[in-house]
Amino acid sequence: MSSLTVPLRRALRTDLTASLVVFLVALPLCVGVAVASGVPAELGLVTGIVGGLITGLLPGSSLQVSGPAAGLTVLVYEAVNAYGLPALGIIVLAAGLVQLALGAMKLGRWFRAISVAVVEGMLAGIGLVIIAGQLYAMAGAKAPASGLGKIAGLPGLAAELVSSAAALSAFVIGAGSIVVMVLWARMPARVRMVPGALVAVGVSTAVAALCGMRVAKVQVRGLLGAIQPPGPAEVGQLVEIGVLGTVVAFTLIASAESLFSAAAVDRLHDGPRTDYDKELMAQGAGNTLCGVLGALPMTAVIVRSAANVQAGAKTKASRVLHGVWLLLFAALLPAVLGVIPVAALAGVLVYAGFKLLPLTQLGPLWREHRGEAVILMVTALAIVAVNMFEGVLIGLGLAIVKTAWETSHIQVEVLDHGHGPVRATLTGNATFLRLPKMLDTLEALPIDRPIELDLLGLRHLDHACLTALTAWAERHDTEGTEPVRLMAIDRSPRHRHGLGSGHN
Repeated sequence: MSSLTVPLRRALRTDLTASLVVFLVALPLCVGVAVASGVPAELGLVTGIVGGLITGLLPGSSLQVSGPAAGLTVLVYEAVNAYGLPALGIIVLAAGLVQLALGAMKLGRWFRAISVAVVEGMLAGIGLVIIAGQLYAMAGAKAPASGLGKIAGLPGLAAELVSSAAALSAFVIGAGSIVVMVLWARMPARVRMVPGALVAVGVSTAVAALCGMRVAKVQVRGLLGAIQPPGPAEVGQLVEIGVLGTVVAFTLIASAESLFSAAAVDRLHDGPRTDYDKELMAQGAGNTLCGVLGALPMTAVIVRSAANVQAGAKTKASRVLHGVWLLLFAALLPAVLGVIPVAALAGVLVYAGFKLLPLTQLGPLWREHRGEAVILMVTALAIVAVNMFEGVLIGLGLAIVKTAWETSHIQVEVLDHGHGPVRATLTGNATFLRLPKMLDTLEALPIDRPIELDLLGLRHLDHACLTALTAWAERHDTEGTEPVRLMAIDRSPRHRHGLGSGHN
């Protein structure tokens, strides 16, 4: 009995320490994501609390941590602007119910089939939009609505910084947060046990207070005042096509991000592997409750999850306890949020946006898998130019086209001895994508000699290619001086199978 008690106590001790580390990482990010999403700061804490206390208790992945994620900031901001803050709850609630249904139907593992290039492109596009948008927040200015508008407005923002002392002061606070985080990442590992984001917000808040800077601060309502459960009017919005599209976007993106995070976290530890279907249901349960409370959507978050593993967590107790600390902070110390400059949180998110950009991976990817690099870049640019949902659909469509193109390899070999029949052998997959190549080779064959076409090496022959082959054979029969057959040559010497085009 005592031999089991010692390891148990040791595990609980490390889980307690890890929970405090994750809490310190999560606190500024929960608040920053909420502010950047255009919702009350407390709603970010609500999602973090639900991610710890509810999703953290459920089976699925034992060590990954859930909460509000920068990856959904753009989509949440667009949804709140389009349908209003009260509608956010019903959108998140519906997305959570869909996740529960998908997990119950054992579809969680299929989210791993999403192209990695599309996911990386999605994160890169989100990162670009976050950076562009939060640069305005760092200056205390209102950001344009569209991604292209944000980027096009940056020269005007620079001019405002030069002409406005208030904007420059706020921007200095935000830039200071970024500098602190960059420098903190180079500190010794023991020092970095205190998260850089928390240090950056603390230092920026202290500087703003000591220097008497008049910069915008986080607006505080109190935890209960921020919670807005959806009512009948919001439920009625689910019949709108735009709202349903947003639900689909929330579901797909949150699920993919959570399950990709689970795969990444599994590589960081030697404990139990993730059950993807159960994890999807755990995320769905969390999002359903977040929707009931009118809070932000949640995903599993790789930054907090990695911090949890690196801090030595052994069981799910660490992520549950981090939810307890968030709840105690939100209940006992909400006024602390009111002294934090918005520009400081914007700086934290600009830094987080840069972390989403695959700057180091893009070069090797371009050299080794150019098609994947193109999909990544197109997806990212489409998200900036259009919006997240349509950008991801464009990326998925491009990935499907690339896969179809790569799998439709066909080889046409021509054997011509200078006399007698000319034998053409087709191997691979004959699809309409390779039809021009196939017809160019066949139409170059002589029309004054018999042609034998071996199709037994084909793994697939689609209708377009079959029709084209038949038409080509009929033209040879009509125009040629020798009879032409479209036929499959059997490998045995005893017989051949004609495929019937013209003469047999």
